[in-house]
Amino acid sequence: MIELNPINRLKGEMNVPGDKSISHRAIMLGSIANGVTRINHFLEGADCLATINCLEKMGIEIKREKSQILVYGRGLNGLHAPSDTLEVGNSGTTARLLTGILAGQPFESKISGDTSLNNRPMNRIITPLAQMNACVSSVMGNNCAPLVVEPSLLKGIHYYSSVASAQVKSCLLLAGLYADGDTSVTEPYLSRNHTELMLKEFGAHIRTTWNKLNEPSPPSLDSSCNRGFLSNGLRSRPTAILSPGNALSAQEIFVPGDISSAAFFIAAGLIVPNSEILIKNVGVNPTRLGFIQVCQKMGGNVTLNNKRIQNGEPVADILVKTSPLKGVTIEGEMIPTLIDEIPIIAVVAALAEGQTMIKDASELKVKESNRIHNLVLNLKNMGADIIATEDGMIINGGKGLGGTLIQSYHDHRIAMAFSIAALVAKGSTKIMDSHCVNVSYPNFFDTLNSLI
Repeated sequence: MIELNPINRLKGEMNVPGDKSISHRAIMLGSIANGVTRINHFLEGADCLATINCLEKMGIEIKREKSQILVYGRGLNGLHAPSDTLEVGNSGTTARLLTGILAGQPFESKISGDTSLNNRPMNRIITPLAQMNACVSSVMGNNCAPLVVEPSLLKGIHYYSSVASAQVKSCLLLAGLYADGDTSVTEPYLSRNHTELMLKEFGAHIRTTWNKLNEPSPPSLDSSCNRGFLSNGLRSRPTAILSPGNALSAQEIFVPGDISSAAFFIAAGLIVPNSEILIKNVGVNPTRLGFIQVCQKMGGNVTLNNKRIQNGEPVADILVKTSPLKGVTIEGEMIPTLIDEIPIIAVVAALAEGQTMIKDASELKVKESNRIHNLVLNLKNMGADIIATEDGMIINGGKGLGGTLIQSYHDHRIAMAFSIAALVAKGSTKIMDSHCVNVSYPNFFDTLNSLI
């Protein structure tokens, strides 16, 4: 447990840990590439370490050398059968993406996690993998982990996903590396595309097309992020297409700072009085920029400086200053671009003037915890005017927050979001099980203290 009190300002420059999504993918692709992949600024959080442990169990040598992680890849067909269960802890990314790779292996494997992970839905990958002729089964028969993956000959498919999920898309594309033909995934909106960008860097033949549909464009929060629509106002859906056959070649990867981690300090800079924070070297992939766009739409003074491209990923420095904020509506295609940032968005919305509505975010119920329920309960306990809906929440802001006892539910993003809320709450706030921040940001509280 940690106890936090309100402060008067935040000032300084900082860096955030490496992007969790990119760190996972760099380890996985490095393992099935030929040669030694060198990864700089790798996130050594619990989830990414789980990915390393799983690959090491399958014969991949992974070393730490000064500030780099070295992955001695064995090629697409170089993995060995693990001698025991592949334990992923609480990492849904490890479980779902690794299952795609395991589906193409000539050996049987079993993948499992902690109690929370083993209650999260896996049918979203089991079903399409079965269409690829993969043999993936739920040990308990409840479409959850533990999963058993048996060897099979995979075939390429065109899968229409009902949700914009980077984990589903990535799982199928990784399985597609072992298929007999093209594997393509069409989404309702473009989910984060780190897998596609990194596969291309490693030499895979992959491309994205946009399919025109006769559906009109709905209202958008910000036309600049309205990537899913054509100039004539008709909806288009993204399709990622992978053609197998190319060997993957080792790369040197720089992992940019994780914008999901930066989001907590962006929010802090906006809501704590007299604050100015520069967050350096942050990944600003367009599929992850929803949080920035929402902050700007709310009136936040957030700017991107020193923009550049590294390993195919856009990177920038983010400058944020204290700002008066107003409520907005967040829905539709915006949701996949900020799903992990909704906990801190809810905190910001509670302090903004007016009403904020979050819709189309039922995915929050199957994250590390039921984030709709847990966010609403904690914010109510702090005095916020908030109600849960079936797919999100309605927040009437501007009423201020009061310090209280916060349950983290062992969810790293809940713990960090309410640590930021504590900085502007009246009185003391205690966060239970605050150590869960180690999943994605082991030095979170040290970084926070450095700015006070």
